[in-house]
Amino acid sequence: MPMVLMYHSVEPYEADPYLVTVSPPRFAQQMHWLARRGLRGTSVRDLLAARAAGAGKGLVGLTFDDGYADFARHALPVLQRFGFGATVFVIAGRLGGDNAWDPEGPRKPLMGARQVRDLAQAGIEIGSHGLRHIRLPAARDVLAEEVGGSRRILQEVTGKPVSGFCYPYGDLDTDAVARVRDTGYDYGCAIWPSASTSRHALPRTYIGEADTAPRLWAKRARHQLAWMPRRAGKSRRAA
Repeated sequence: MPMVLMYHSVEPYEADPYLVTVSPPRFAQQMHWLARRGLRGTSVRDLLAARAAGAGKGLVGLTFDDGYADFARHALPVLQRFGFGATVFVIAGRLGGDNAWDPEGPRKPLMGARQVRDLAQAGIEIGSHGLRHIRLPAARDVLAEEVGGSRRILQEVTGKPVSGFCYPYGDLDTDAVARVRDTGYDYGCAIWPSASTSRHALPRTYIGEADTAPRLWAKRARHQLAWMPRRAGKSRRAA
């Protein structure tokens, strides 16, 4: 299972009740930590392609949910400094809006269509985060538009294929995963491991402001232990 880090917003802040914001200095430290370990951040699209070609060693997926406008100001320059790529999951029906789904948090502007197009031209992968940022298992009547309609909008905006989907809130079920797969997405990103874990429901590792070097070490080690290949055959031979 590839290691994919989950970010949201990168900007200076005072209040962050939903723990979705990382300050620019902390983000730069985290990217420096990856580089010093010989790891390279990349988009999920490129990560999966490299692994399929047997060249995925040392690659870590970097994802940014919701499409916050602060990505271009604070995250992109750091990524470019280290030669890293990333995937930004954009809410197609809220372009130019804000994070109204977080009523207790500060209002954070979302990227408009031009900003999304500029990022795609700069080499950042644009993926879909649905149409309105709603929980898909409770949205069966509009599931086709949330999954397929959002993809069509983003492909029109960017002029590029949209191959990745990210489940809002990490909330999914078998119907949602099947819809993402059958719509033609190459992969989907979840948050937690589940019975649906697969290429279309990849678990990710949450990264926040509190993640200094020791916590990054621990999270990487936890991922490696959780997905270490089982060596049952060797164990049986040894017995």
